[in-house]
Amino acid sequence: MTYRPPIDEILFTLAQVAVPPGSPPPLPADELSAILEEAGRFCAERIAPLDRTSDLIGARWEDGRVTTPPGFREAYADWIAGGWNAVAQPEAYGGSGLPMSVGTAAMEMFTSSCMALSTLPVLSQGAADAIEAHASDALKALYLPRLVSGEWTGTMNLTEPQAGSDLGLLRTRAEPLGEGRYRITGSKIFITFGAHDLAANIIHLVLARLPDAPAGVKGISLFLVPERFVAADGTLGAENDLRCAGIEHKLGIRGSPTCTMVFGDGGGAIGWLVGEENKGLACMFTMMNKARLATGLQGVAIAEKATQKAAAYALDRRQGRAAGFDGAAPIAAHPDLAKTLARMKALTTAARAIAYAAAAAIDGGDAGDARASLLTPVVKAFCTDIGCEVASLGIQVHGGMGFVEETGAAQLLRDIRIAPIYEGTNAIQAIDLVMRKIPREGGTEVARLIAESRADVARAENRVGPSAAILAEALTALEAATAHLLSPTTGEAAKLLVAQTYLRLFGLALGGALLSRGAAAAGTREADWIRLARIYAEDIAAEAEGLAGQVLSTRRDPADYRALAGVG
Repeated sequence: MTYRPPIDEILFTLAQVAVPPGSPPPLPADELSAILEEAGRFCAERIAPLDRTSDLIGARWEDGRVTTPPGFREAYADWIAGGWNAVAQPEAYGGSGLPMSVGTAAMEMFTSSCMALSTLPVLSQGAADAIEAHASDALKALYLPRLVSGEWTGTMNLTEPQAGSDLGLLRTRAEPLGEGRYRITGSKIFITFGAHDLAANIIHLVLARLPDAPAGVKGISLFLVPERFVAADGTLGAENDLRCAGIEHKLGIRGSPTCTMVFGDGGGAIGWLVGEENKGLACMFTMMNKARLATGLQGVAIAEKATQKAAAYALDRRQGRAAGFDGAAPIAAHPDLAKTLARMKALTTAARAIAYAAAAAIDGGDAGDARASLLTPVVKAFCTDIGCEVASLGIQVHGGMGFVEETGAAQLLRDIRIAPIYEGTNAIQAIDLVMRKIPREGGTEVARLIAESRADVARAENRVGPSAAILAEALTALEAATAHLLSPTTGEAAKLLVAQTYLRLFGLALGGALLSRGAAAAGTREADWIRLARIYAEDIAAEAEGLAGQVLSTRRDPADYRALAGVG
């Protein structure tokens, strides 16, 4: 089966779930519908047919040049021409200036259609955000219009062989040359679309150290290093001193080249400082936070595609007998398979609601900053975990046919498996949530979120019925776990041991509350939201009490874990 953009589900989530009750949708209904209908049509017709070829052929590297899979160049050119790269980008640099939530919805459909190709505009848009927020006016004027349009693309150069998540270990050097220029020397690994044949110029954002920089992360600066030099009028000049030394052979997203980049073989690549010296990591976090939200959205997108594929297969595949059918029944009619499909749908819908709620918080400007900051690690980690879980369930629904490549179910799990790893592992997101995000301002934002969520569940009680009590209990469990982690008597080691458990609990409880919000607002056309809320409560949110019990337990000895890991 082919991917079907879930326009109705997306529109309802944007208008009724991502924003608090009584708040307006991001755009008038007819305008929002027209934009997303066209985005869905484009993704289904132009992007989705490339997904299988992308996986089978992949990106190729030869003689320092990268060739993307057949069809990528033409489809990406059409993406630019349609203005889709610029949907939520600033009008001052040629963007459409539409709300972040609208761009998020369009990007979900692009990602479902072909996750490998979708990684390119995500990074370009993040690079544009970082340049707009931190670069000089001259750099903005020269680079942003073409980055916003997608004519040029951007990258994020952080990781080095000895410096993965610990960026304090990076060794790439930057030597001042005067007149705002710096000579960059070093190498980076795992650079998504670091080289390709889809754009005339690639704008690398590179973390490096100045000669007199302090040790650790306090001595990192950020530099803009173009693949080709740009004249004052925007025309392209000679190639910079950088190259792709090879690409990785990967489990999934094979059409997205993951490059090893070398800067300075011929004496040094030329770059320009973005932001202040030795404050580059803070500048790069502008891009990283955007990328983390987009990565969480990848979990939603692949979960949606896996659910569609599994449901289509389960309705077509006939085996065994079931009530209401003469002869062999579709396997979807068997209770266990129906339950599996419902779980996939409920998890996908909840994950989408969380991701869109974060985007809506960003649309709220300064008033939504605290909420967006709180939700970012949850979106990145919870939604990508859901993507992996749902893709795995999709293989199970297909049975033996899911384990072979013919159906495409296996590709979805291979593609999404990177998402809990890159852009900061999910363990790092959990640590960020527990150690930095929930303690801010004494925990006021998480308390506010829990209170809003309780109100959502209460409003839905007459529609969800007794199952609403389970959703309320999940919020009580989250509240108790949060209080424990915020207590000054809970040690750091104890917090770190349960950080991922707490993040899972956070996502499950919030997802149930947002499904309740949808159930309360659902009309006849959205009746499935009521069923989803009930199923989510009984089969998923019921896990919350056990997760909270793990967080609250004081019986753990960190030494036990270290000993079994071989370091105790």
